[in-house]
Amino acid sequence: MHGFEDILGQEAVIHHFEEALATGKLSHAYILAGDEGYGKHLLAKRAAAAMLCTDESNVHPCGKCASCVQAEAGTNPDIINVVHEKQLISVGDIRSQVVEDIQLKPYNGKYKVYIIDEADKMNEMAQNALLKTLEEPPAYAVIFLLANNTGSFLPTILSRCITLPLKPVKTEAIADLLVTRYNLPDYMARTCASFSGGSVGKALRYATDAEFVKTRDAVVRLMSGIDNMSHAELMESLNFFGSEKSRGNDSHVVDDFLDMLSLWMRDMLMFKATQDPNRLIFHDSVIEIRRQATLRSFENINEAIEAIEKARTRLRAFVYFDIAMEMLLMALRVV
Repeated sequence: MHGFEDILGQEAVIHHFEEALATGKLSHAYILAGDEGYGKHLLAKRAAAAMLCTDESNVHPCGKCASCVQAEAGTNPDIINVVHEKQLISVGDIRSQVVEDIQLKPYNGKYKVYIIDEADKMNEMAQNALLKTLEEPPAYAVIFLLANNTGSFLPTILSRCITLPLKPVKTEAIADLLVTRYNLPDYMARTCASFSGGSVGKALRYATDAEFVKTRDAVVRLMSGIDNMSHAELMESLNFFGSEKSRGNDSHVVDDFLDMLSLWMRDMLMFKATQDPNRLIFHDSVIEIRRQATLRSFENINEAIEAIEKARTRLRAFVYFDIAMEMLLMALRVV
């Protein structure tokens, strides 16, 4: 069990919890908002452990008491991780796991903590059910809503929570973590950190995922030849995704592919603005990036970035993979 010391780049959020724990002025509801891999769940888990730690002289979990040991093992009965089986979190999920359960007092601790991961997937009925609890919570209740963004929350939910935004972690800090703690070779650590977009979680996944290099190479091949490919060749470039089943809309490979396309476009913007090849993430593709940056306007590159985000939105809305990707690839070409 650690305190907060192994959570990189979120000093402001950690300080907020340390102050709240020291003064006893905890809110009944928090929204931890940030991209995948920024440490939302780990922060909530450690904050919950600190709230329930029997060593009240410390604002960090001691890691030794029975409560902390249970928290680390995921067996503390006063820390409830809300789960859901469907794509959206339903009103039934919230009623059974939060609204009804919260009426029962804590088993052992001072608090009863609820962690709702992917809380931005709550439908409107689920949010309204939770709202009633947020309006009149029991004195012992603390609810964490973990979300990639807050745009899907009702204004009434936002008004009753303290929103704590998580920030991307510096590339150098992530690379150093991968080298010192996970013994990754320096070159691989810097590559994973560069492509992570400031997400420690993504960098760790890249470091252990054989698909990472395959996806990166596919993006380089696609973007290096996209302006000269026929429509059939464009669609064939997606074959590395494999079957429809393996490339499901929630697949990490698809998300990584779209993230890397965005980074390619970011590199074009960076080179077009600075002419500095040392600032590129795809540093081994500088010749092609320079060529494309010369052909494209700033407006055109920004439109391509918007097309990538539209594709991501379409896939999350269950638009057919081939249709969403075809629309994207056509939009990425220089007309």
